Amino acid sequence: MSDLLNDKEAATKAVVDFIKAKSKTKSKFYFKDFAKVFPDDKLRAIKKVINQMVKDEVLEYWSSGSTTMYGLAGQGKQHASEGEE
Repeated sequence: MSDLLNDKEAATKAVVDFIKAKSKTKSKFYFKDFAKVFPDDKLRAIKKVINQMVKDEVLEYWSSGSTTMYGLAGQGKQHASEGEE
């Protein structure tokens, strides 16, 4: 596991910076997109970091029913319409 994944704050910052850099074109990301942030690490280790970020409410899950994506908590096009009745 790389030093980046071992440092929770640095890993969180790397993921948030990655999302913000892409935020002009998309707000939700597939898990495989985060593998680009940590190219030297195994997917299982990356998954643990991403799941912890969801638990810490930095990221949130979004599901279409057939796929799961991740985005920054409280942001994105879908977030504005979810919860409306």
